[in-house]
Amino acid sequence: MKLALAQINTTVGDLNGNAEKVLQYCKKAFTKKASLVIFPELTLTGYPPLDLLESQDFILREQEVRENLAKTIPKELGLLIGGPKQNQDHGKPLYNAAYLYEDGRCMGVRCKQLLPTYDVFDERRYFEPEIAPQTLKWRGINLAIHICEDLWNVHDQRRKPYANDPISILSEQSPDLFINLCASPFAINKQQDRYALIKLVVQRYGKPYVFTNLVGANTDQIFDGRSCVMQDGHVLEAPAFKQALLTWDLDQPPTLDPIAMKPMEQVMGALTLGIRDYIVKSNLPKKTYIGLSGGIDSAVTATLAVQALGSNAVTGVAMPSMYSSKGAWEDAQDLANNLNIKLIQLPIEQLVQSFELGLQGVFHNCATDVTEENIQARIRGTLLMALANKFGGIVLATGNKSELAVGYATLYGDMNGGLSVLGDLYKTEVYELARHINASKPVIPQSSINKPPSAELRPDQKDTDSLPPYDVLDSILVEYIERQKSMTEIIKQLNYSEDLVRSTVAKVHHSEYKRHQSSPVLRLREKAFGSGRRQPVVKRN
Repeated sequence: MKLALAQINTTVGDLNGNAEKVLQYCKKAFTKKASLVIFPELTLTGYPPLDLLESQDFILREQEVRENLAKTIPKELGLLIGGPKQNQDHGKPLYNAAYLYEDGRCMGVRCKQLLPTYDVFDERRYFEPEIAPQTLKWRGINLAIHICEDLWNVHDQRRKPYANDPISILSEQSPDLFINLCASPFAINKQQDRYALIKLVVQRYGKPYVFTNLVGANTDQIFDGRSCVMQDGHVLEAPAFKQALLTWDLDQPPTLDPIAMKPMEQVMGALTLGIRDYIVKSNLPKKTYIGLSGGIDSAVTATLAVQALGSNAVTGVAMPSMYSSKGAWEDAQDLANNLNIKLIQLPIEQLVQSFELGLQGVFHNCATDVTEENIQARIRGTLLMALANKFGGIVLATGNKSELAVGYATLYGDMNGGLSVLGDLYKTEVYELARHINASKPVIPQSSINKPPSAELRPDQKDTDSLPPYDVLDSILVEYIERQKSMTEIIKQLNYSEDLVRSTVAKVHHSEYKRHQSSPVLRLREKAFGSGRRQPVVKRN
């Protein structure tokens, strides 16, 4: 028997469009003489469907589209596809299910037992868990079908978040192989964790494991694909960040080793995909506007946008003020030339003076402070949004995670944009990504990498006037945000002063209101600013 793993890029809510893609991949699988084609979790709804699942009309339409689809594919081909199943008993109204079809008829349904409710997941909000998972025999093969999280309770070396282990229960029913329908979001180096769990299952139970994962991006969540088959220490893997059809004959051991990807290579692939899918799936014009300051963040953002959409889709906007250095304009020009993108210059000095004139009465006898700096940032944000409004497209925000964490960004200014590209990369990682980009072909001006970072909102300003050096700042933020360490633990571990750590953490708390109003942040790790990190805006510590 030959299996086909259909690693496809679906769009949330697009039932008919997703069904058409499923049909295309079924036809490809049939031409490759596959007996069974396997699709990801919640295939037709897209993942995550969120509160679309609360619409009875949406659920009924998904069922209709799925059943009609099953009648359309070649009769000789089995179809294993994820979708919601209505619950006719007590509890939540739906199950998260996998349907097996043959010749247009449903041969069996298996439902998800472990429903994640952490990070970006909230499946308990919508689904009832399966109580007793069972294998499904089809064409003489006993299939241990399960869904995504059902794999993640097998490990012996970590705290188990659930009471039951579906894999263990299924293993007692003499399966011939394990099949996982998955929508596992990307995080840096997450594939290592997946492989560790799959390898444990294969070694423990001596059966092959088949893992079909979603690929693509939906809003802030990115799915890397990398579907795979593992058997007897051998792995067959689909590419990362691309649609693919991976075929495997049960009688033949997998022959291709997994593809090793360095962290910044993963980040590059994820952010490129995230930008492209956000714009394409939102039906936005392929036009982006990026404020090019000559600094590292805007340079990396523009490079990623070109990688995702092409040079014609990116416009750089330089908005010099009385405080902008000559080098900033030269770096912006060099970058635009290297990327072959359009560059517009919109000086803001006269606009700043107009604001100062308009406010001079109410600001009489007030000292100049951050207010005037924020006015400059907000003028620039307004100009970028004006271009997007007039000519179509969206503004890409360029701020990094370090700045968003401590509030070193201006609300309605440099935080403006439809999408935050670097919002889950710390400043030190932005430099690392820039070096990775330049390793293959020098694109980002070396002076943008070398010069001290500055917002250039007052004479001779440097980021270190307001913040610790970024390597110090980032080390604190990683411990506090990613690893959720206490201030006491951080002080002891990093040997930093108590004042430094406490003031940094205080900035994180004080800036929560800004992050709640920022654009969606492309997620690269489990504690991205967004739906996976839920902190109150109003609180006391």
